[in-house]
Amino acid sequence: MNILSVFKMPKPVSIMARTSSITNAFVNGIIPCIIPTEEELIKSLRILELNPEDLKCAYCGDKSTEWDHLRPLVKNKRPTGYISEIYNLVPACGKCNQSKGNKYWRDWILSDAKLSPKKRKVSNLEEKIQNLDKYEKWKELNPINLEEIVGSQLWQQHWKNCEELHKKMNEYQSISNQLKEKIQSNYRR
Repeated sequence: MNILSVFKMPKPVSIMARTSSITNAFVNGIIPCIIPTEEELIKSLRILELNPEDLKCAYCGDKSTEWDHLRPLVKNKRPTGYISEIYNLVPACGKCNQSKGNKYWRDWILSDAKLSPKKRKVSNLEEKIQNLDKYEKWKELNPINLEEIVGSQLWQQHWKNCEELHKKMNEYQSISNQLKEKIQSNYRR
């Protein structure tokens, strides 16, 4: 055995790697979160054929750890118009939620994406897809035109703020790179 095979260097982190997190914060910061009623929650789990006493991921059947947006909130760095409400949320495991990202569930679930249910050869996948189809049809959701609600001026200012922050992050990344280079070239064991 090569002893070096057990070592894995942590991935380098950059300031610019966080721009998508910043964009998501600008979107999630304005998206309404509607808490479901008990009846809505019961109905949602019934449609998905899930047991609230032992909640499983709607996508793969592993233990549920969170609720995922069936339809993504963010696409092309802007809100899609969908919000956080029971008609757009399903129980999920961390593997599925992270793998799915901001993809539409149907495109992702049958894709070869890392950790997708198809890629993981999840049993009863067709049944899960049928349940998700029923769930999606439970209540027709149309994206909300958020800009129309708040007005163009306020909307444009919000996204200008986001872009300015990204530009600043780019500047900060340049300084960070200079620092790292100097530190690394002068580091001695």
